Amino acid sequence: MGSEDPSLVHVGIDLGETQFQVCVVGEGSSDDEQRGFAHSGHGVAEVIEWLKEKAGGQAERVAVAIETPRGPIVEGLLQVGFAVFSLNPKQLDRFRDRFTLAGSKDDRLDARVLGRSLRTDEWAFRRLRLDPGWLVRMREASRLEDELKEEQRRLVNRLRAVLQRYHAELLALLPSADEPWFWDLVEQAPTPAAGKKLSPRRIQKLLSEHRIRRLTADDVVARLREPELPVGPGVSEACSEHALLLVPRLHLLAQQLGRCQAQVQRLLDELDSGEEPAQTNEHRDVRILRSLPGVGRYVVATMLAEAWQPLENRDYRTLRAVCGAAPVTKQSGRMRFVQMRYACNHRLRHAVHHWAWNAARLDPRAALLYEAMRERGLSHARALRGVADRMLKLATTLLEKGELYDEALRAAA
Repeated sequence: MGSEDPSLVHVGIDLGETQFQVCVVGEGSSDDEQRGFAHSGHGVAEVIEWLKEKAGGQAERVAVAIETPRGPIVEGLLQVGFAVFSLNPKQLDRFRDRFTLAGSKDDRLDARVLGRSLRTDEWAFRRLRLDPGWLVRMREASRLEDELKEEQRRLVNRLRAVLQRYHAELLALLPSADEPWFWDLVEQAPTPAAGKKLSPRRIQKLLSEHRIRRLTADDVVARLREPELPVGPGVSEACSEHALLLVPRLHLLAQQLGRCQAQVQRLLDELDSGEEPAQTNEHRDVRILRSLPGVGRYVVATMLAEAWQPLENRDYRTLRAVCGAAPVTKQSGRMRFVQMRYACNHRLRHAVHHWAWNAARLDPRAALLYEAMRERGLSHARALRGVADRMLKLATTLLEKGELYDEALRAAA
């Protein structure tokens, strides 16, 4: 589909919380037609019928520009056969400067800017398509795992801060305070006085239930029997109540995180098993990605969830850009410098960072590359970005060939 085709109906849609604005671009600047629709199933059905009428009943003649790359409105438009394109909000802000110098902004203006920019600069937009069901499930589970981890870290830090206030001797057993056995110990010894009353047998039972072997009951008892911190009146009681409220929430988050990780693992195993013949390519791609050195469940799930299109297209340039591995060059006159890319998918950046670090420890060639970059005076993070770039190139090459990673073949090459 080309924007120069005069038969196309170019449309811009600006989403709102309760309604969305639709602008059908006309031939002249005063010929644009604007309408608002309710953000509901009825409203989506209305706009689909209206746009079909504008295109003479031919859905393939409708080209829609929108900021959000997914959602019920996007999926509804794609299902009827419309061509839907998304645009980064920062790019939309630059396109808006073409239409107004006063800095004004409203839904009608944004819908008009989207529609007319698609008509003149389609190359700047990204065409969307419906994601397969497994990808939607993978993306939701992978992102939920990160959200649960972040919330767990936040609550653990709060628990550490509370214990540091009145019960610091417990933190000597586990400074991170991020393990379930430690939370159970806090429940059984919420105050220093309660900790001194715990018997070695009870502590041994707790350690045995959680299979903790690095500590003995005597170690825990000795720590609990140490002198208490001097605190003011009521501090111990107030802080212990705070800690006891945090512990159940931490246990719940740990359970939910375990369920989420099991779901991600199950989805990967289903894709890797090749049981559904309709998804042969996806099964092969997942198997290839899992064969790479240093790749684990989290990295594969994040790559599939956040970078499926460049992986499917074997687009190395786009993949290294969205992962943050491609540097950015800034040059003007005699000035020229290269810096780290900040405009990228930060979940992908985090995942490939860990992938590169694992590969540098497990793969001999990645280790040599890392050491060579460190000897050149580059920082640890810069060297890992270089390793990540090499691993992304290896991944796209194997996907193009449809081959699993083979250590012997790579060594021979």
